[in-house]
Amino acid sequence: MEESRETLNFSDQAQTGTWSKHDTHWVLSLFGTAVGAGILFLPINLGMGGFWPLMLMALVAFPMTFLGHRGLARFVLSSQQRNADFTDVVEEHFGSQAGRLISLLYFLSIFPILLIYGVGITNTVDSFMVNQAGMASLPRVLLSGVLVASLIAIMLGGEKLMLKAFAVMVYPLAAILAFLSFYLIPDWQLPLLTIPSGVDFMQTVWLAVPVVVFSFSHAAAISSFANVQRRHYAEHAEKKSEQILKRTSVMLIAFVLLFVFSCALALSPEQLAEAKAQNVSVLSYLANATNNPFIATFGPLVAFIAITSSFLGHFLGARESLNGLITKHARISNNGADKITIVLLFVSIWIAAVINPSILGMMETLSGPVIAMILFIMPVYAIYKIDALRQYRHKLSTWFTLLSGLLAVSALLFSMV
Repeated sequence: MEESRETLNFSDQAQTGTWSKHDTHWVLSLFGTAVGAGILFLPINLGMGGFWPLMLMALVAFPMTFLGHRGLARFVLSSQQRNADFTDVVEEHFGSQAGRLISLLYFLSIFPILLIYGVGITNTVDSFMVNQAGMASLPRVLLSGVLVASLIAIMLGGEKLMLKAFAVMVYPLAAILAFLSFYLIPDWQLPLLTIPSGVDFMQTVWLAVPVVVFSFSHAAAISSFANVQRRHYAEHAEKKSEQILKRTSVMLIAFVLLFVFSCALALSPEQLAEAKAQNVSVLSYLANATNNPFIATFGPLVAFIAITSSFLGHFLGARESLNGLITKHARISNNGADKITIVLLFVSIWIAAVINPSILGMMETLSGPVIAMILFIMPVYAIYKIDALRQYRHKLSTWFTLLSGLLAVSALLFSMV
């Protein structure tokens, strides 16, 4: 009785448009998942193309981010099962074999990013201890093990602890990003306003699409997010999910693009190209180029918070998808599958962090096309295959989502050739 009264209360909130603390926590969680280490390289990747391609990508960043994630959330919510996760939904709509293949690809698109963050968090903390704190390096096996175990422990603490952790991290992250953006204003330079040739302009924009897609991606957390909204808001879950995703996208675009424009205007295209050649983040380059101790101090802090928050969101998706794959391929209880998943993910991330491989950029690139297909192309395909989603057919937003996915996948494949 108590549970039904709670569900009714949440449904009333959704119907009246009331915004709750639960909604705010999920905005912060999705924001934290999206703002990973990639944001520190985003000004370099976008700024190198010049001012006008940067302006065009800034205009399309919001619809690409919002519509893609809304489509994926609608797909998860289209299931007839009350607690269906992503693996359950794809198997329900596309059949057993196709569902398992898509679920496996979904996991493999998230897993390399977790390995990257395991290495990144270890390197960031080690660098801070040595360069800023003046300490000696700890044994890498010990340092990486403690860091990865601590992050996973937050996830094992449950949804409430995870949401609180995001709230603690995301507020200072957003504040520091905004502060650094304004701090760089005195160094702004008038950009080159010459319009490039049509072919060069279109190619620059085309190759920038994947950068925007993955810098703002929080696809790894969407399945869990949609499931929680279904439990909280019942038949109003789709409406509330759309509302939360819209505010998340606005927050992402506002803070991240302010940071991107500020960095791009503070550095020339030549300096941005030099930063890319050095394979360092924009804050590291700014600190080295300007000998600014303030930026040198804040750089590791931003990197640590960004990597940690994004790790938690991606771990959420990897844990859920691997659990689904294990339970569907072996006769193991959900609880048993979860324990196996936790151990496998911890050991693999720890090993990657210890080995510190140099091929992580390639792994991230290989996972990129799969993320684009799952975030953009598969939900559109589902709209034309599933009766529960037929009301979204022939809408402009549906075609825009498909076009974004095709551009992202083709650009990624082109850059890999």
